[in-house]
Amino acid sequence: MTAAHSPHPFDAARFAEFLRLHHLPARAEVRSLDDYWAALTWEEREDTGLEPETLAARYAEFLALDGQPDGERALLSLDVLRGRDKSGAPERYDLRFVPGDVVCLVGPTGAGKSRLLADIECLAQGDTPTGRQVLINGVPPGDAERFSGESGLVAQISQNMNFVIDLPVGEFLHMHAESRALTDPAPVVDQVLRAAVAMAGEPFDADTQVTQLSGGQSRALMIADAAFLSPKPVVLIDEIENAGVDRRAALDLFVRKGKIVLLSTHDPLLALSGSRRLVIRHGAVQDVITPGPEEQTMIAHLVEIDARLADLRARLRNGERISSFPA
Repeated sequence: MTAAHSPHPFDAARFAEFLRLHHLPARAEVRSLDDYWAALTWEEREDTGLEPETLAARYAEFLALDGQPDGERALLSLDVLRGRDKSGAPERYDLRFVPGDVVCLVGPTGAGKSRLLADIECLAQGDTPTGRQVLINGVPPGDAERFSGESGLVAQISQNMNFVIDLPVGEFLHMHAESRALTDPAPVVDQVLRAAVAMAGEPFDADTQVTQLSGGQSRALMIADAAFLSPKPVVLIDEIENAGVDRRAALDLFVRKGKIVLLSTHDPLLALSGSRRLVIRHGAVQDVITPGPEEQTMIAHLVEIDARLADLRARLRNGERISSFPA
């Protein structure tokens, strides 16, 4: 390694933090990456799986990430360290989520699904009833990030939604886009509106007043808004199935935008659609299940049934009489 590999003036404290986050051997009183590499034994170098160039590249990434302003730094990982259940017994799992993850939370009412979402929303630091701790990119968030009211990391779409202003949908979206300092809001506003209408069970347009939207239309609008306009990389959704929106289209939208999505659900199609599902009981994560081939096959059947139910729903909305289940 040469000095050319050191991307910035060496900061011993930040380098020590980098080593801790990447589970690399610590070395006291090193003054450069070259010093650090030279201080490692041959076996330790082998164990890291790194070359001097890759070590320097990762440290540069760490410094670039660490130097970004709060609320704008990239999210590489979100960890939820295990807490305790309602009896005080230790939880079984630490959890790690990365961009593009869709993770479903299942369990009976009162099991603790909403509590887990709330722990993530408030970036808990052992100060909630579960004792869980949330890490952002491997480190605890600072107080400003936790308590600013605009953490920049977590958006939540809840079961109940009410607008406190009355504006046409188009004007509402333009206002949000302008608050994001977009130089040309119109194309993004159009994207949000088209995505929302596609997900909602009933059409609406830019002239519809937001207070006149149905529950499904409101949630579809907020889902599309969170996907296209919100900079927040983590989206928490509580029981989207109750909203009458195209659930799988909503999940696909978030995945395409690289969001981490945690979804509390009782819906079989959604529960099987996640990359993992967390089984919540007695206030704690009791199991983590990755869908196998059998469940993947089952999803195809559920999609077919869901399409038939959607057709039935549409016909009922149109006032048709139903004499048989849709083929």
